[in-house]
Amino acid sequence: MNEALIRSLTPSVLAVLVRRGADFAAAEDAVQDALVEAVRAWPADQPRDPKGWLVTVAWRRFLDATRADAARRRREDLVDEEPVPGPTPTVDDTLQLYFLCAHPSLTPSSAIALTLRAVGGLTTRQIAQAYLVPEATMAQRISRAKRTVSGVRFDQPGDVATVLRVLYLVFNEGYSGDVDLAAEAIRLTRQLAAAFDHPEVAGLLALMLLHHARRAARTAPDGSLVPLAEQDRGRWDTKLIAEGIGVLQAALARDRLGEFQAQAAIAALHADAPTAEETDWVQIVEWYDELARLTDSPVVRLNRAVAVGQADGPRAGLAALAELDASLPRHTAVAAYLHERDGDLATAARLYAEAARKAPNLAERDHLTRQAARLNARRRH
Repeated sequence: MNEALIRSLTPSVLAVLVRRGADFAAAEDAVQDALVEAVRAWPADQPRDPKGWLVTVAWRRFLDATRADAARRRREDLVDEEPVPGPTPTVDDTLQLYFLCAHPSLTPSSAIALTLRAVGGLTTRQIAQAYLVPEATMAQRISRAKRTVSGVRFDQPGDVATVLRVLYLVFNEGYSGDVDLAAEAIRLTRQLAAAFDHPEVAGLLALMLLHHARRAARTAPDGSLVPLAEQDRGRWDTKLIAEGIGVLQAALARDRLGEFQAQAAIAALHADAPTAEETDWVQIVEWYDELARLTDSPVVRLNRAVAVGQADGPRAGLAALAELDASLPRHTAVAAYLHERDGDLATAARLYAEAARKAPNLAERDHLTRQAARLNARRRH
């Protein structure tokens, strides 16, 4: 059973139900029920028209739930609207659904959380990690967003900035997390770039292309992570890099700098370096300064500390790190790396082991555990 196929069809099925009159929260519940049924039934008998099957089952689930709600009093009308079984026209509604979820009645943060959960396929835990908040807090935020849009007419789509933020977070989860959504995020961002002449849309597309170009080199054959400095640059996709740099240069030429353009500029400097040793860390620090000015993000300042450690030495990096909250995700891993570069192997090994216990996914945990073991072995010899 192809779970990737099911996930790719989910946004279109959800959009069909919304267009047919289902409110967003009820439609999402019905689609989730249909997905559970697909997981159960498809391994034995996958339908010829998977999307049509999901639409039919989800609509029936929606009808069943609506019939049980006596307050609606619309049973007979909804039954008459049940779709006739058969092939469903292939229409890509995904990007439209992103805009609809970014409804003006929601705050940007709530719209993003709702879209990531309902359309992007991320779990509440993954979204909470992206926002640096407890899972329970994010669950409440998503529930409030569903209640807000329940019954609202989706005739006032949200703005581009909110959709960009959603696509950025979906790509990040697909690139580094447990669910592969990166290619889908790039596809949708290409559509957005074709529809909107906006430098930040171009900046996000460039950022995605430049990161995705390195993807093949990010993992070893056994699935373990390969740090940027150790990656085989011959495996990087030079066509994607050239495209990303071209898109970025055109955006920067418009002199309307935004955070995605700044991030893409950093990625371009990494991609342009023939070797890790030839990376222009001084310029990267300057771009991080711009990015920190634009976002005031603690995660940006954490990454800046790494760049400072490369440009000005590990002690300068540790000094920059000391200004940040130690509870930040990956703070301990950065401290371990900088202490290793400073020659303090005992402290670095201890911090790598501590960071492994805090790692958000198995691949990162295994990588940090190996780093601790490597340094402990060096100390014994």
